[in-house]
Amino acid sequence: MPIAYVQEFVINDGDTSTTNYDAVTAALDLQEAPEGLLIHTAGFDLDAGLFRIFDVWETRAHGEKFINEQLNPVIEPMIAKAAESPDANFDPPSREAWYELHDSMSG
Repeated sequence: MPIAYVQEFVINDGDTSTTNYDAVTAALDLQEAPEGLLIHTAGFDLDAGLFRIFDVWETRAHGEKFINEQLNPVIEPMIAKAAESPDANFDPPSREAWYELHDSMSG
């Protein structure tokens, strides 16, 4: 059964820009979905005050491989650079979780 991965980022001071997300996406420069990714979504849940990334992977191993080998090498330098600038905002997720899906359907 597929596995879900969710990251949630609190909206600070009403900021609904996607600057950080867009910078990470551009730096990843993916021409196709990573191996094992079934769906990737990202968007604002204004009622909850969050920007949420929700992915579904064939296996957790696929997701962790992508995070460790592709995503982390992109975001770690961005986090370090943001830490040097008092105006930068590159907060980590307020919530991050993996869970096995009981059911899924696609059309």
